[in-house]
Amino acid sequence: MARKIVFTSGKGGVGKTVLTCLVAARLAVRGERTIVCDADFSLCNAHLFSGLSDLIVYDVIDAIEGRCRAKQALVQHPLYPNFYLLPSVHSAPERYVSPQSLKAVLDSLSPTFDFILIDCPTGADEGFHRAVSCADEAIVVATPDLTSVTDADRVNGLLKNYALQSVSLLANRVRGDLLTKDKILSPWEISKLLQLPLLGVVPESDKAVKSGLKDPLGCFALLAEAILQGKASGKMRYYDVTEPFKGALGGLKKYMRGKL
Repeated sequence: MARKIVFTSGKGGVGKTVLTCLVAARLAVRGERTIVCDADFSLCNAHLFSGLSDLIVYDVIDAIEGRCRAKQALVQHPLYPNFYLLPSVHSAPERYVSPQSLKAVLDSLSPTFDFILIDCPTGADEGFHRAVSCADEAIVVATPDLTSVTDADRVNGLLKNYALQSVSLLANRVRGDLLTKDKILSPWEISKLLQLPLLGVVPESDKAVKSGLKDPLGCFALLAEAILQGKASGKMRYYDVTEPFKGALGGLKKYMRGKL
């Protein structure tokens, strides 16, 4: 049976969709049959980032309403055979989709897959509850700014209403140069504030998110490893966002970033 993990945040613009797709790709590379379920029926843009727009025939609404079987709605990535997308591109935002109907589709796919990663919509309204109710685990995405951490804290409180097996934190867009100067909250400080175990750290870097589903920095491979371990504590390996800013060359990089 697949592990069903929802990526949520409360605040928009923190990178949930990108992170969901990139982590799914790393799991797929490791041989794990992985589905990305786009549960954001209003924005529904997972197909854009994963590069699968032209291959979509059916979507999750078609499966829910019986126009196709759940497996027919899946789109297999041509470069990552273990990566599948369950899109929602044909969905009308005003259409009501019950949590039970979405869960039924995901449960029908679960026996033949290893992971189902659910991209949760922004906010804490109906769409949030629909996505979370389908999951067994949750990953709260937060960036090192007060608004994001505040919204993540609210979402963490809401997640306590669900019987989730685990809830962990993923710190995204962490600037190493600012972290070395103590000008932003560190991932571990965010973890302490939210009282959530830290699953992983992703740097603020164009290389990290503008290489398609590749992983040029290796930060998403570490996230996949942490998820496969099934825990977010103990002997974890975190991506060191401060590494490029250490030593003489690092000092020059920090100086140049400060001038920009």
